[in-house]
Amino acid sequence: MFCPAASARQGGFTLEQVLSSPFPSELASARRGERVAWAFDAEGRRNVWVAEGPQFQARQLTHFDRDDGQELGDLSFSADGNWVVFVRGGEKNRAGEYPNPTSDTAGVKQQVLAVNWTTGQVKTLGEGNAPAPSPTGPQVVYSKGEQLWLASLMEPRAGAYQLFNARGSSGSPHWSPDGRYVAFTSGRGDHSFIAVYDTATKAINFLAPSVDRDSNPRWSLDGRQVAFVRRPALGNQQQLFLDDMPDPWAIYVADLQAGRAREVWHSGRAQNDSMPPAGEDVLQWMADDRLVFASEQDGWMHLYSIPSAGGEARLLTPGSCEVEHITHTPDLRAVVFSSNCGDIDRRHLWRVAVTGGSPTTITMGEKIEWSPAVTGDGAHLVYFGSDARTPAMPYVMPLPGGPARMLAAQALPRDFPSSQLVTPQQVIFKASDGQEVHGQLFLPTNARAGVRMPAIIFMHGGPIRQMLLGWHYLYYYHNSYAMNQYLASRGYAVLSVNYRSGIGYGRAFRMAPKRGARGASEYQDIVAAAHYLRSRDDVDTKHIGLWGGSYGGYLTALGLARDSDLFAAGVDLHGVHDWSQRISGASWIDYGNRDAQKVALEASPVAAVSKWRSPVLLIQGDDDRNVSFGQMVDLARRLREQNVEFEQLVFPDEVHDFLLHRHWLAAYRAASDFFDRKLK
Repeated sequence: MFCPAASARQGGFTLEQVLSSPFPSELASARRGERVAWAFDAEGRRNVWVAEGPQFQARQLTHFDRDDGQELGDLSFSADGNWVVFVRGGEKNRAGEYPNPTSDTAGVKQQVLAVNWTTGQVKTLGEGNAPAPSPTGPQVVYSKGEQLWLASLMEPRAGAYQLFNARGSSGSPHWSPDGRYVAFTSGRGDHSFIAVYDTATKAINFLAPSVDRDSNPRWSLDGRQVAFVRRPALGNQQQLFLDDMPDPWAIYVADLQAGRAREVWHSGRAQNDSMPPAGEDVLQWMADDRLVFASEQDGWMHLYSIPSAGGEARLLTPGSCEVEHITHTPDLRAVVFSSNCGDIDRRHLWRVAVTGGSPTTITMGEKIEWSPAVTGDGAHLVYFGSDARTPAMPYVMPLPGGPARMLAAQALPRDFPSSQLVTPQQVIFKASDGQEVHGQLFLPTNARAGVRMPAIIFMHGGPIRQMLLGWHYLYYYHNSYAMNQYLASRGYAVLSVNYRSGIGYGRAFRMAPKRGARGASEYQDIVAAAHYLRSRDDVDTKHIGLWGGSYGGYLTALGLARDSDLFAAGVDLHGVHDWSQRISGASWIDYGNRDAQKVALEASPVAAVSKWRSPVLLIQGDDDRNVSFGQMVDLARRLREQNVEFEQLVFPDEVHDFLLHRHWLAAYRAASDFFDRKLK
């Protein structure tokens, strides 16, 4: 029988210990002064924490004390800095149900809340999400039921009401600098508008409406103009499934009073010119009437700057590297960002003027830094950081640079096993087609010379993700890194693989030909990882396992189905097993002569299930909003028909990225036990 306590003693530290560090996210700074706030997830207890300069003594501001699966995010400050506005709870699924992983019979809601800086009083503003506090007053606009609502922080009961009635889906609200207008995106299905609501006249004005898809409104500093992104209409055009299609885009600037817009920049029509996956960071209006935008036109995610009147785009962040986590100084004259420039398997912080010039490093070395936020007075930089042994925590340093200090050190459990963790090694190997692949190798500290150890290959999900040489900046992969450390402590050599179709190595790597459902080209990288391990004289070549979640679960299942002679066992968390089933209902895909579905099926684990012999552990929540639970149901049926040994762990009402800390513990305990029984 599996004994968790005995297992923990053998490994030197417990799974509970290595997963006990609070994970920080949602860093925000007040408009003025030195106040900052962030969210801590401490073993499922999610709360708002704050600190204020010059001492930056961190304190917990809210006190939600249960592992109840209710997310906490979208942090922002009120105009006066006296309230921290946030969202508690997850979004609805297609059936209109909020995530409720505890199966609470009273039900749950997603709500916009605010907590007072001084008293800790928590006020409910209303049901909804995406709050945007006014820059000049106590009002907060937020989304509810695809409409915009308004609440006041000064009202005893918030007094929320629907701001206006409008056709379509109203979202992405942005206040004008003077607090009078709200610009938003009005989605209309096959087209979308940029609209502006006037709180004084109660009127809506549409800016240069067209048949195209407009998004990402950004105000000029004087409040007279709005910049936005425009992508051409698609109409009934269907996407070719087997080929990537360019997604060209342009930046427009509209005059608020006239309502007319002019194009100030447009992309080319090549693949690299496509709209980049930069989210809200794709466009910002900065000082000196310059627009800063993200683009992959040279094959890497970079920042560019142009005058708002139009002109030549200036590259701000050159190099064979990528930009992430973007913010700006309070005077809007410089951008602060994280990047893997000069250290491709880590992240560090950089600064560059919006007018151009060489970017300067703020941090560098063997640590990892991300999510920068500059205090309202411009004096300090707050960010999240980690390294191979120290988990993600908030830090503060003077700006433009200087010694950094950890915030909220008291929140890190005293028995967190930092000293017992290993430093992963960067390894680089080549796939059969010559593609260079990066990985991180975790070797047990107690490995004995001449003794071959079992090995496990880890594959991240996404697939647009990148594992790093230390604790990760995303919660899901923070947990994965902890699990890899735990497996190494138990005597396994663990190789984490950054396979093609992930980020960090350029657009061509991310958009690799025949990836995923188009042909599973990234599977070559997993086979190459196995051959790398087999080439080592400290690895037991007959006991190599696979584990991963989501896309990593797909690759786990694919490896077991195609190559059970290479892979002795696997743990598959919420993976895709039949691409043809997943895409068959997508009306926007042009299947042509149905070759697409044939290719998708051949790229799926189920296509090779007749060769599957190695045992597998399947884990999934049945309220998964990313991968249908039916994928696991169908695979289980097929494995039974083939008499393949499988075990299962199902979490009722749990979602894709497990919301309950105890579910992560249960999944990882089961995985460790499974590998111990199958690989040792």
